[in-house]
Amino acid sequence: MEYNIALVKGDGIGPEIVDGAVTVLEKVGEKFGHTFHFTSYLAGGCAIDATGVPLPPETVEGCLASDSVLLGAVGGPKWDTLPGDIRPEKALLGLRAKLGLYTNLRPARLYPALAGKCPLRAETVAEGFDLLMVRELTGGIYFGDRGRRDGKYGPEAYDTEAYSVMEIERIAHVAFSAARKRNHKVISVDKANVLETSRLWRETVHRVAEQYPDVTVQDMLVDNAAMQLVRWPAQFDVIVTTNMFGDILSDEASQITGSIGLLPSASLGDGTRGLYEPIHGSAPDIAGTGKANPIATILSAAMMLRYSFDLPEEAACIEAAVDKALDDGCRTADIAAPGDGILNCAGMVQAILDRI
Repeated sequence: MEYNIALVKGDGIGPEIVDGAVTVLEKVGEKFGHTFHFTSYLAGGCAIDATGVPLPPETVEGCLASDSVLLGAVGGPKWDTLPGDIRPEKALLGLRAKLGLYTNLRPARLYPALAGKCPLRAETVAEGFDLLMVRELTGGIYFGDRGRRDGKYGPEAYDTEAYSVMEIERIAHVAFSAARKRNHKVISVDKANVLETSRLWRETVHRVAEQYPDVTVQDMLVDNAAMQLVRWPAQFDVIVTTNMFGDILSDEASQITGSIGLLPSASLGDGTRGLYEPIHGSAPDIAGTGKANPIATILSAAMMLRYSFDLPEEAACIEAAVDKALDDGCRTADIAAPGDGILNCAGMVQAILDRI
């Protein structure tokens, strides 16, 4: 089989981690008889420098013409003073909207080999944990009306949260379908004791749940969910929530795995094309030093094989290679313990390649 993949390497450590993931995909292609064609496009700060805008039209066109998209990271202090409508991060929102990607999947699991890096007490994570965050991606407060105005106490700013029944229904279906392939348990996170959007969210999720009688559903307020993630993470299987709550909770979930450098993500819509990226940022402070951890990007590539290309065996091959590398003591700086040997980015990529 042949697949066309758009590469959006972005800024900071983006190019080096994407290049690492490409070599892994090429190795998997050789092993299983697939050919991956890669085309690079600009987005983020590098696109601003080259074209004046964070998301050039040719990047959108190229991504729409591809079978899927692999993205590194965008942004950095260099562009922090730009107006909000032309900051690098606008490229991410624009790509998600143009590609019709309304679902963000963020798995978080505790690797046994890295249990010592988890900031939680050993007895808290003795069971380990393996959860999937299903985040609504194109609605809510990030896409609502916003602005500034004169208020009761002078100048004020506002951002508006709004959700339609359709938006809630479609993300709920994703969550329940995912739960059927896991442990048949969904926890829906909202703030229904305060927010009207959350009351609609809760009503709609429960109505959709009636179509999945084999899956249990539980409501949890977002403040309690934040507490429960650090009190007993093993209780979670699939979490479904809004754009902003999912943004915050998925970063919390990443930290209890031991490093944000380990977590991949997939942004999906109704078709097979997706946008795959690590959940971490561009880390400009370590760009070019070789200290970047490529695992999250490599696992994002594995998610691409599974969700966009329907290649579960190939995806499992990459995931097993990552597991084996970690079990064998391969470590980048962010996941190393005192006394561990430390691999640079290229070294970790090679360690994973050696185990495919």
